[in-house]
Amino acid sequence: MTTKKNYILAIESSCDDTSAAVLCNTKVLSNVVATQEIHKQYGGVVPELASRAHQQNIVPVVHQALAKANIDKKQLSAIAFTRGPGLMGSLLVGTSFAKSLALALDIPLIEVNHMEAHILAHFIEDEEMSAPPFPFLALTISGGHTQIVKVNHYFDMEVLGETLDDAVGEAFDKSAKLMGLPYPGGPLVDKHARQGNPEAFPFPKPKVEGMNFSFSGLKTSILYFLKKRTKTDSDFIKNNIDDICASVQHTILEILMDKLILAAKETGIKHIAIGGGVAANSGIRQRLQDARETMGWTTYIPKFQYCTDNAGMIGIVGYLKFLENQFTDQSIAARARYAIGT
Repeated sequence: MTTKKNYILAIESSCDDTSAAVLCNTKVLSNVVATQEIHKQYGGVVPELASRAHQQNIVPVVHQALAKANIDKKQLSAIAFTRGPGLMGSLLVGTSFAKSLALALDIPLIEVNHMEAHILAHFIEDEEMSAPPFPFLALTISGGHTQIVKVNHYFDMEVLGETLDDAVGEAFDKSAKLMGLPYPGGPLVDKHARQGNPEAFPFPKPKVEGMNFSFSGLKTSILYFLKKRTKTDSDFIKNNIDDICASVQHTILEILMDKLILAAKETGIKHIAIGGGVAANSGIRQRLQDARETMGWTTYIPKFQYCTDNAGMIGIVGYLKFLENQFTDQSIAARARYAIGT
């Protein structure tokens, strides 16, 4: 790593959070996130409203990030931005802004894969975090993705398994919706689960070969379970919300851990990292901490602020690409679908 101070402005706008960060090499100087509250009343993210909110938020968020970092835009070495995957309208706002600012300042432009950023967030310089050695396994879990990735080097990644249908974050949110919990429901399921019995209501785990995942069947079984119970007891969910949430969360975590254990056995890799919004879940964090003793793993759990969508993780990828002169030009376009390694 170079000792020269390189300042990277990073922009993240893949879904409903507008974020900007400034990094000095591997250290995050500022990481500002504007969360869009409007989607709560609709029970999920509305793409058109998300892109409009990004347009309103991006200038003040970037301004705030530069101010917090005490950096003038003329000091920037490069601009990194999320190219994909994500909602096209949201991505277009961040991409267009990054391209325009890089052009105006005459500095390099760096495109970043959002999912690679969740993994490489572990390399942000922070006293409360340590970076895994290569190779390591990464479990990326979010509202749109569920993957097990073998990470050989910064930009040498291989997807070993992924969801065949719904992502784990979606499974949490839709299960919460079935219980009448407001959006986003995942954190509320986690909150109630801490007070409940995880073995109160057993749910079936899908049988999927290899390291791939499936969550659609689990959601269906939860739906029919709740319909059956509320038919004879209209207050069933209200009176058993903690136990239901604990049982749902336990089943989801069992699915994730079973596949992760399989991946570790097949690859022989015992350095395990997590990333993505669902990595903020207290249950999965505890299961990984426990695996240090039960499985002999060395586990890497990011700080909460680097789990959910944020520009800090975009910035660290930007810096690593900056060192290798991996720049892009003004012809670059956003990609709603953008697989790791492509």
